[in-house]
Amino acid sequence: MAHKLVILDRDGVINHDSDDYVKSLDEWIPYPTAISAIARLTRAGWRVAVATNQSGIARGYYDETTLAAMHEVMSALVETEGGRIDHIAYCPHISEDGCDCRKPLPGLLIDVRRELHLDSLEGTWMVGDSLRDVDAGRAAGCRTALVRTGKGERTLAKYPEFLDARSATPVFDDLAEFVDWLLAH
Repeated sequence: MAHKLVILDRDGVINHDSDDYVKSLDEWIPYPTAISAIARLTRAGWRVAVATNQSGIARGYYDETTLAAMHEVMSALVETEGGRIDHIAYCPHISEDGCDCRKPLPGLLIDVRRELHLDSLEGTWMVGDSLRDVDAGRAAGCRTALVRTGKGERTLAKYPEFLDARSATPVFDDLAEFVDWLLAH
C-alpha cells in the first residue's frame, strides 16, 4: 500500500542552509514558502516528516538542546499555518562515526517508517537538495525529488543528469513548487 508521506531534508529545503552550519536559533531562517507548503501538504491529507543530517552536534558547533529549539520553532511555524510535522529524525554523527543513520544511508528514513508505524515507504517521497538525500531516498525505496534551493544548484551543476527529462528524480525550484506539482497530480 502506498503511503501519503513526504520526507523532507531540513537545511536547504525548509530553511536556508549555510556552509558554516546552522548553529543557533538566530541562524535558522525558514523559507516562508516552505512553511506554507508543508501546511498545504498536511491539509491535503499528506503526512510530513523531516530527516536531517546534523553533524554540527558531533563537531561541537551546537548541542541537542539548540537543535530541539530549532525544531520546536519549525513545528510551531508549520502548526500556525494549519500544518503538522509528524516526526523529525536527525543524525548527530560525522561520517567517521560509522553510524547507519547518516544520509546517504537510509537509516533516518527507516526511523521515520518505524516511528510512523508504516510497513514500508512505498509511495513515499524524499525531497532534498543534495545527492545524499536522493541516494538515501532511493535506498529506502522512496520516490525522490530535488529542489534548487540550498545546495540544489550546486548538486545540479555537479550531476546534470538530474536535468534529463527521463530522470526518475524530478527537479523543482523549491519545496512550494514540488507541493504544487504533487497536489496537482
